Amino acid sequence: MVLKLKWLKHKPKGRSGVSWGVPWEYGILKREETLCLMEENGKKTPIQSWPMAYWPDGSVKWTGHSAVFLANEQSYELTTGENQIPESPIQVIESGNQIKVDTGEMQCIINKQGTNFIEEIVSDSKKLGNKGRLISIQEVRDETSGVKTIQEIPLESKIKTAEIEQNGSVRCVIKIEGEHEAISINHKRSWLPFQLRIYFYARTSSIKMVHTFFYDGDPQTDFIKGLGMEFSLPLRGEAWNRHIRFAGDEGIYSEPAQLLLTRRHRNAGGLYEKQINGEIVSLFDNQHQALLEHIQQNAIWNDFKLTQDSADHYRIMKRTSNGYSWVESTHGTRAKGLLYAGGENGGIAIGVKNFWQKFPSTLEVNGLNKLTSKLKVWFWSPDCEAMDLRHYSNETHVVSAYEGFDEMRATPFGIANTNEVFLQCYNNAPSHEELVEKAEEWQSPILLVCDPTYYYKTKALGIWSLPDTSHPIKAQLESELNKAISFYKREIDQRRWYGFWNYGDVMHTYDSIRHQWRYDLGGFAWQNTELVPNIWLWYAFLRSGREDIFKMAEAMTRHTSEVDVYHFGEYAGLGSRHNVVHWGCGCKEARISMAGLHKFYYFLTTDERTSDLLIEVRDADHGLSNLDPMREFYPDDQYKTHVRVGPDWAAFCSNWLSEWERTENTNYRDKISTGIETLKQLPLRLLSGPTFGYSPETNELLHMGDGNEGSYHMVIAFGGPQAWMELSQLLGDDEWDDMLVEFGEFYVLSQEEKLKRSNGILHDNLFSLPMLAAGMVAFAAAKKKDSSLAAKAWKLLLDEEISEMSLPIVEKEVKAWKHLTEVSTITTNTTSQWCLNTIIALELIGEYLSADQLLINNENIKLLNEMK
Repeated sequence: MVLKLKWLKHKPKGRSGVSWGVPWEYGILKREETLCLMEENGKKTPIQSWPMAYWPDGSVKWTGHSAVFLANEQSYELTTGENQIPESPIQVIESGNQIKVDTGEMQCIINKQGTNFIEEIVSDSKKLGNKGRLISIQEVRDETSGVKTIQEIPLESKIKTAEIEQNGSVRCVIKIEGEHEAISINHKRSWLPFQLRIYFYARTSSIKMVHTFFYDGDPQTDFIKGLGMEFSLPLRGEAWNRHIRFAGDEGIYSEPAQLLLTRRHRNAGGLYEKQINGEIVSLFDNQHQALLEHIQQNAIWNDFKLTQDSADHYRIMKRTSNGYSWVESTHGTRAKGLLYAGGENGGIAIGVKNFWQKFPSTLEVNGLNKLTSKLKVWFWSPDCEAMDLRHYSNETHVVSAYEGFDEMRATPFGIANTNEVFLQCYNNAPSHEELVEKAEEWQSPILLVCDPTYYYKTKALGIWSLPDTSHPIKAQLESELNKAISFYKREIDQRRWYGFWNYGDVMHTYDSIRHQWRYDLGGFAWQNTELVPNIWLWYAFLRSGREDIFKMAEAMTRHTSEVDVYHFGEYAGLGSRHNVVHWGCGCKEARISMAGLHKFYYFLTTDERTSDLLIEVRDADHGLSNLDPMREFYPDDQYKTHVRVGPDWAAFCSNWLSEWERTENTNYRDKISTGIETLKQLPLRLLSGPTFGYSPETNELLHMGDGNEGSYHMVIAFGGPQAWMELSQLLGDDEWDDMLVEFGEFYVLSQEEKLKRSNGILHDNLFSLPMLAAGMVAFAAAKKKDSSLAAKAWKLLLDEEISEMSLPIVEKEVKAWKHLTEVSTITTNTTSQWCLNTIIALELIGEYLSADQLLINNENIKLLNEMK
């Protein structure tokens, strides 16, 4: 058993720790088997491995791995066998109040209480950093006197818990939780909970940190002016040998605390050029006495910062000290998010992933020539307006603007935001080239992946197809799928869908009159996982292996799993439907937060924060005790709460499936079975309801009759079919499969046949937007080997009058307030569902696309006519 691995796109340029996940076919990998990693030359690379998920027979479904790599191999092989142990395994020692980590190249002390999460960083016997803490600024506004006054209250981290989450020979992970606490004795308050994971790899001098902050304030009064982290640097050396270096648009912008440039000494024999290049310069000899006297009269610049205030602009500024003006150094477009600060004893580089994409952000050094310098990363820059998490309106706009409920539930209380930070120790000043390579590495996923054919073969992530251009219609469909991805990739940049709270989301519906997305029209604005574009993007990655699609899916996962979901409070485990502001809609539902949207990222990267999110939603159905999703229709019903078969119960199935496969906790499998067994006993089975009473305590679906409130397009539009088809692969339940077949087939029956089969209960009006059911119809056709049913499924996708998807996708250029490229009819709902269902249909019923089997009346099918 040999599994080939390759780099997603970029490989490490130097020694780097990497973690990744791989799937295994059903029954292939036994839990007692060990794995080893082989280089191309047959040499073993030490690896740390652990199981991430299991198949129902107990075999391993997903494994996670960590290893340290050099920049010398393009591919590797993972195989069963005895693992190679690192020559210098990572050492972790836990005491009462501290955790000490020794990677062999760096020693770090982590505090388990107090303010500083990192007490000390030592490399090559040099203390390079200490007193790492989280910082924030609360802005307090007062306008009661008619004069607006603002107070800025500084806060710092207060650690509550710190634990060793993983401790192996290659990698260790430490998880810290706490809150921010006001520094001033006049303002006593603890708020803004945080979670911080710190990653160390053997024989490396770098640290990765994944930082999550949670909002627990009142948006009307609690404004966050700044949010970040800070390290103290005990730099050594003369002012002219202390440097800052920022990664700009392309290369490095470098400046010292004190210039060697003077009026009479323009370059001083090349010393000035060396200084700007970051080299250490010695002046204490007779040869440079005159230069030394001159430069000591030069100003000493202690404070530097680079602020990215939009997706298209940053500025670099400096000042001599607090109380004096900032001086502009330069401006640029998109900084690469790295800052190095160092002296004669070396220094530290720090970087933030997606730095410009998640503006406003700042990298800052204070006191460069002081005994202790401060290195700061601002996720939210205090140089810009404070976070404003208030709603955009004082009322709801249900009828006119497609907002969900006539209830004002627009609260950010309980949402979160996650950022990745990297820190690199340098015992000697690095070159500009080294820093550019490091900045690019931090901004690009350094990840080992499998070939798409292998992901497909394992069947570990549901039903999807590999690209196939062997038939002219398939080739055209693949072209349309690629055009859809390319459009959204360009649109993200063209429309500047960036920013701390927005990056990773896309808009819902386009307005071709304004040449603008409906950003200001209630439920037509931000998508918030509506009709599961997440799953579309992840399937598009799995079948292609493209890095650009991975980055789109990664950003969407980070955003939608954190910002659009409530992690505590009244709506814990639920998410907010689409709206002008991400948390603005009155609908708080499980379909937005369900595990099936996000587990791809966890399994492919082993990201522990995403694991937390999967755990958070495993009991999301209990959130319905406080908020009935069908409260508008059944306000005085006998049942405490209700669910629709989909999207509610389908989302629970997705959550329970995730918990069952990851932990083997059969209680969650049984929760799924409880619902399935109830449906089996009903005359219409999966077509029952679609709304039921529900008991979160027993997970029972309580039958209320059939053909009731809740249309069937809601059942199949939000990832339910993907969860149910995955369950089909795992449960081995023929009747469950038959229920899925029955549902898919029923959707495309005639009105007469629907009424006949349901004893007059179910009719066409309950089954709107049939394109959304194309995947379910394809499943039915494949199971029944029914070419006529397959033709109906393809008609749902290819007949524009049914699908509402304009094919082929045509972009046109327009001149509005600026030059734009648009697709005038685009909606993300339709595009994501068409792409998702097409990917599934190509797998299940692609064979029925041949000319003699495609039983479709082509009169109104534009795409088929064009291809003929």
